[in-house]
Amino acid sequence: MTGRGFTVRKSWDNPRTYEMPENTRVPAEFCIGPVTVAPATVLAPMAGVTDTVFRRFIRHASLFMSAASPNESDIDATVTNAQSGCGLLMTEFTSADGLSRMREAKRKRYLTFYEDEHPIGAQLFGSNAETLAEAARIVEDTGFDLVDLNLGCPAKRVVGCNGGSGLLRDLPKIGEIFRAVRKAVTIPFTVKFRLGWNDAQIVCVELARMAESEGLNALALHARTREQGYSGQARWEWIAAVKQAVAIPVIGNGDIRTPEDAAAMIAQTGCDAVMIGRAAPANPWIFRQIAQYTANGSYDKPTVEDRYQMIRAYFEMLLHEAEASQALPRDARHGETAGKMKQFATWFTHGVPGGAKLRAAIYQCRTGAEVLAQVHAFFEAQLASGAADMASVEEAEEPAFPEDALVCD
Repeated sequence: MTGRGFTVRKSWDNPRTYEMPENTRVPAEFCIGPVTVAPATVLAPMAGVTDTVFRRFIRHASLFMSAASPNESDIDATVTNAQSGCGLLMTEFTSADGLSRMREAKRKRYLTFYEDEHPIGAQLFGSNAETLAEAARIVEDTGFDLVDLNLGCPAKRVVGCNGGSGLLRDLPKIGEIFRAVRKAVTIPFTVKFRLGWNDAQIVCVELARMAESEGLNALALHARTREQGYSGQARWEWIAAVKQAVAIPVIGNGDIRTPEDAAAMIAQTGCDAVMIGRAAPANPWIFRQIAQYTANGSYDKPTVEDRYQMIRAYFEMLLHEAEASQALPRDARHGETAGKMKQFATWFTHGVPGGAKLRAAIYQCRTGAEVLAQVHAFFEAQLASGAADMASVEEAEEPAFPEDALVCD
């Protein structure tokens, strides 16, 4: 195969140029034990983001793009993974200690999922092997397709409890956890981790070999250290090193914002699948675009009308879920929903002409219904005046993702 220069755009950092073979694409599928993931794309677990509403939203994202009629944005319509482009969904990370101690009714708040979310994995964090094993059994009994261990979260409040990436300084403890969880469940067991604590403690290859030897079924590597957080370039060469070191599937994570990025990671590292985190809230079509790019080398970019359809659908889903949920008092449910809507609007309206004005108006809202009304008013006015034509929206500067908003990407 011939090679060509390929510049990967990453607006949160300097772009890099790769020599990439022609026609390199994300694989059509890969397997995690008996679970087939098709296509080979994974939604990263993100605290405060990947709840059941957002996961179903991603699964059905293709239905919202260029919808010819309102009925096409119906979340209850049938959709396959191939249509959405997202092969595997992951929950927010969940405390194993909290999960093992809380009542079954309260667990539903953290472990709720719907049939159209399969295949789906639940991610746990903690540092006690027995507690993690018990939480993994709860995950299996709930009906998840796999359980995942978080060894990547860099947030101080998690690391301070020796969870997430804090455990990367104690490989013997990780081995103990691997053995306890593997013994506790029969469903596939996976792990997501970083390169190491810092540049002086790169442990990803050793950790990958340990995971394989202890019977884990796959692993995901975010190619940054804990010290890096989300800054700088993800070092994909370490994904390649891990892939060469083990036979189990390796999922690459870090700096995938476009279909070209995903293809470049596959080409450079040979990884079996790609995991996407921060790009998903900013561009919910990313998985569908990767599927299109895989099929024909090009992909659709969302128009202003597409974005209107998408944000309206997501906000309506949030309001419906808040009304139906009994996990919190009604006022708390709706206050939490309004907060999520504001959070999502911050990411999703970057690149929309006049989006700053919409964000400013949304931030003043006190309820979810008020937020949705502002969205309607903004987009309807733009479309009526012709200020927003049907041409695709230009890429904007990457929105900020503070550590406490996305602690598990």
